[in-house]
Amino acid sequence: MKAINLAEKLSRFSTHWDPHVIADYNDNEIMVVKLLGEYEFHKHATTDDFFYVLEGELQMDIKGEPTRTISAGELFIVPKGVVHRPRAASEVKVLLIEPKGEPNSGDANREAAPKTRI
Repeated sequence: MKAINLAEKLSRFSTHWDPHVIADYNDNEIMVVKLLGEYEFHKHATTDDFFYVLEGELQMDIKGEPTRTISAGELFIVPKGVVHRPRAASEVKVLLIEPKGEPNSGDANREAAPKTRI
């Protein structure tokens, strides 16, 4: 058991859309990621999608609904089965929680990023 410094973990990489596992919580992986630009529209059929914005501002496009803005200190949960697309005009740092083995790409044509442990 030890404390995990999120800023230190985020300083270890500069890539975008590349989640890094920093801890395990029950059957979930806790990850940090940097986002810039936009991801494809996709959905996760069997799990909700959890985003906690650590730094910056994230736009979440939801099919058929207005875009949501999630600012630093706010979290946003996309319910399972909801088609969504995260995007960021400037770099955003995010904490993610996903069940172990869940690809970040959902059902998108984009290949899932490997989940490196740091």
